[in-house]
Amino acid sequence: MTKYFEPNHTTCINKLSGVFAGKLVTSKAVCDQHGTDESFHESHSPDAVLFAHSKDDVVRAVTICAQYHTPVIPFGTGTSLEGHVAAINGGVCIDTSKMNQILAVHQNDADCVVQPGVRRMQLNEHLRDTGLFFPIDPGADASIGGMVSTRASGTNAVRYGTMRHNVLSLEVVLANGEIINTARRARKSAAGYDLTALMIGAEGTLGLITEITLKLYGIPEAISSAVCTFPTVEDAVNTTIATIQCGVPIARIELMDAISISAVNAYSGLSLDVAPTLFMEFHGSKQSVQEQSEFVCNLSSQFGGSQFKWTTRSEERTQLWQARHDAAYACKALRKNCEIMATDVCVPISKLAECIKLTQQDIEASALLAPVLGHVGDGNFHLGLVVNPNDQSEVKRACDLHKRLVNRALEMEGTCTGEHGIGYGKIDFLEAELGRSTQVMRLIKQSLDPKNIMNPGKVINLET
Repeated sequence: MTKYFEPNHTTCINKLSGVFAGKLVTSKAVCDQHGTDESFHESHSPDAVLFAHSKDDVVRAVTICAQYHTPVIPFGTGTSLEGHVAAINGGVCIDTSKMNQILAVHQNDADCVVQPGVRRMQLNEHLRDTGLFFPIDPGADASIGGMVSTRASGTNAVRYGTMRHNVLSLEVVLANGEIINTARRARKSAAGYDLTALMIGAEGTLGLITEITLKLYGIPEAISSAVCTFPTVEDAVNTTIATIQCGVPIARIELMDAISISAVNAYSGLSLDVAPTLFMEFHGSKQSVQEQSEFVCNLSSQFGGSQFKWTTRSEERTQLWQARHDAAYACKALRKNCEIMATDVCVPISKLAECIKLTQQDIEASALLAPVLGHVGDGNFHLGLVVNPNDQSEVKRACDLHKRLVNRALEMEGTCTGEHGIGYGKIDFLEAELGRSTQVMRLIKQSLDPKNIMNPGKVINLET
C-alpha cells in the first residue's frame, strides 16, 4: 500500500489540540472504540479522536491533517461490517455524532437536509407529524452519513431502493479542506459528472460528508406484514422470484433459514415454525395491501408455502421486524464464546436459489454453523458464520468458505457485496470483480486525495 509521505502524527495532534480544546481526545479507551466496528476484521485504533460539532470543525481539522500528511478516518456509529473505521495507518478519527441536526424539511418537495450524525430512527421520529418517512433501513440505528458512505440499503430496498437512489445532493469536505456541493435539490439532473453518486459508497476515501439532502416518501395508508414457511429455502426463493416477476410492489421480502428462525425464537421470544421462512411487508391503500397479501398467499402455495400469517397491528409488525434485525445477535447466542463472521453477496435474482443451495451444501461439508438470511427481493443474502475465534482451524474453514462464497457469486455475474461495502476486508475481492476498472478508481483517488490521507487502505489498494 502506497504511503505518499511520511506522516508526522504527533505534531499534527499537538496542533489540533491547540485548535480544538475540549473536542480532541487521545485516551486509549476512546481511540480503541473508534477503531472498531461490528465486523470480524482486526481493529486498528487512531491516535486521536476529534468530536466535530460543525462543518467548520471538519474543514479546519482536514486542512491541518493535510498539512502534516496525517490520515483522516470518519466515524458515525461504528456499525459498519468490513473494517471501514479501522485506522490502519493511525491518524485522526473525526467523529460526526455531534453533527446531528436536521437542518430543513421541505414537506411539499418530500425531501430534507441533515447533518451526517443524524440517525435514521431520529430522522423518522422527527418526520412523523409531516406524513413523510425515510425508508432505508439497514437494521442498525446507523448515522445517515455512515449510510451514505457505505451505500447502505436493507429490508426496504426491494421497493424504495438503496442510499444510491435516495440521496439528492451532498456537501463534502475534500482532502485539501475545500467544501463542494455535488448537486442541487432538484429530483433529477443531467448536469455534468454525477459527483453525488461518486461520493455515495466511497467510504470516506474521497472526502468527508458534512450535509446530506435526502428523498422522503409519504407514509402509506396501510401496512401489512406477513410470514410464510416453506419446505426448503429453494421454495422460498422461487416464491420471491415469482412475486417480483409478477410485478407485485412488495415493500419487504426477507428470507430466514430454519437455523435463523430457531435462533430468533429463543432470542426474541417468538414462536415461529422452525422452517425456511419469508418475512414480507406490503405498503399502499387498504384495498391494495389486501389484494397484494392475498395474491402472494396464493402464489406461495404453489411452492409449498403454508402457515401464511399476516397482521396490520403496529406492535406485532414492530416485534416481527425487530426480531429480523436482531437475527445476527440471535445467531451469535447459539454458541457461547463465539463471534459472528458476517458477510454478504448479491447475484441476479434468477441465480439466487442456485447460489444459496450450493452455499448451504458448502456449509454442511465444512462442518460450520452459518445461518442464511437475505434481502432476497433484490438477490442479496448474508451468512452469519458463528465461529470460535480461538479455534484457528475453524477460523480457517470459515475464511475458506467465505472466499468460495464470493467466487461463486462472481461466477454467477454477481458482486462480492450487496450492501456491506468494501472497507479493507473485501479489497482483494473488488479486484477480482472489477479487474482493470479498479485502476480508474485509483486515478480518481489519486486526483482527489494525492496525499492519501482520506481513510487510507479502504476500497482500493494504491499501487506502489
